[in-house]
Amino acid sequence: MRIGSKEFKNKKEALNYYKEILNSYKFGETLNDKDKQDIIDLLSIRPDFETKFCNGFKQIYVDKIPKYNSKAFFVLDNNSELEVFSYIKCINGSKPPLTKFSCTCRDIIQDDINNVKLQYFKENSQKGKVKCQETGELCKWEDLVIDHRQPNTFSVIVDRFIELNHIDILTIEYVNVIDGVYKFKDDELCQKFREYHKEKANLRIVKKSRNSGRAYQARVRKQKKDLKIE
Repeated sequence: MRIGSKEFKNKKEALNYYKEILNSYKFGETLNDKDKQDIIDLLSIRPDFETKFCNGFKQIYVDKIPKYNSKAFFVLDNNSELEVFSYIKCINGSKPPLTKFSCTCRDIIQDDINNVKLQYFKENSQKGKVKCQETGELCKWEDLVIDHRQPNTFSVIVDRFIELNHIDILTIEYVNVIDGVYKFKDDELCQKFREYHKEKANLRIVKKSRNSGRAYQARVRKQKKDLKIE
């Protein structure tokens, strides 16, 4: 693929190139002229480039998105309009309707998931570590994830929610929170999914390396050590 004057063999190569730019800056640092032009070239492949950035660019810098504890490019135009920019979304293009709906659902319950992890550490921490609920190994915060135990995986919960509520995902309206992150325009739908997820999710805190290897749990019923959202 071609972006500005640069040619990439594939999307992966392009993603790695812009990821390196992002990671080469500390929070709050402004891009140098070369990297700024690379980001402008990337922005130019967006369908809304001419209308969205018609006022030109005042500053492009790297900063933290607090809720997601991650880096992103922040674009400030000459009218002081600020936008958080996702290089991944720009390169990969728009998400399919079901993917967009599912990602929005995941963002809705992210605070609940984080609170489950915080509470588990609060109750079980031993010198900053807790036991993986599958291996029993003591692990640090960054080595653990909250996982949806089968059969109610997150995708199953989303699919069932769509079915029960007769939702046409092609007609769902969204509000853009930041570039690439959305919420449902209908606040009632947000709350309804959050409550449904709270009811159905059986959660475990497990090592990241174990997160994809639990097919044997598919027919295991609810267990005492399952974590729940309060």
